[in-house]
Parts: sequence; C-alpha cells; structure tokens
Amino acid sequence: MMGTFGGALEARHIDASGGRLVADVTGEVEKEEGVLVIRRIHVAMKLAAPESARETVERVHGMYAMRCPLYRTLHKAIQLTSSYELVDQGQNAQQARTGRSD
Repeated sequence: MMGTFGGALEARHIDASGGRLVADVTGEVEKEEGVLVIRRIHVAMKLAAPESARETVERVHGMYAMRCPLYRTLHKAIQLTSSYELVDQGQNAQQARTGRSD
C-alpha cells in the first residue's frame, strides 16, 4: 500500500523517495476455532513534504487504495485502513496535522 501511495504521489510531482515516506504497519489478530486469523491491518504513513502539498496528498490518499494490488486483493477479507501524517520539512513532527482514511 505504501508503494502505491508513494508512486501516486511521485506521479503528481511530490517526492516520496529517499526516506521521505515511511510507514508503521499494525495488524490485529483474533482466534477463530483455535487458529490465529488476521482481521485488521492499519498502515500509518508519514510523509516529509511542504504544507503546500497537503491538498494533493489528501486527494491521493482518498483514491489510491482501489489502485493498490494488495488492497484490491485483501479488502474483502480483512479490514485494511491507512492514514498519513504530513510533516512540513521545516516543522517538528509532533506539530504536524494528520489525515485518516478508513
């Protein structure tokens, strides 16, 4: 999912290379008849980019999932969500605002 998001950003001239786009992935597992089953996966991405890119990043985040092979393959079986945090290159990451898509 991060690769598709990054590629869509790059196509819109927002640099997501060189560690500017990173992600933490969290999975939630439940037991079903004694077997561990993955039920939910959340991809939390952080992008170092200028504030002027926010509108484009938000638009890309709202549409990229259905163009992602992983999402298209698994979304009917597992709840897949993602969020992004845009960190202005001149700001502290703790001050950045976030966007979320469920």
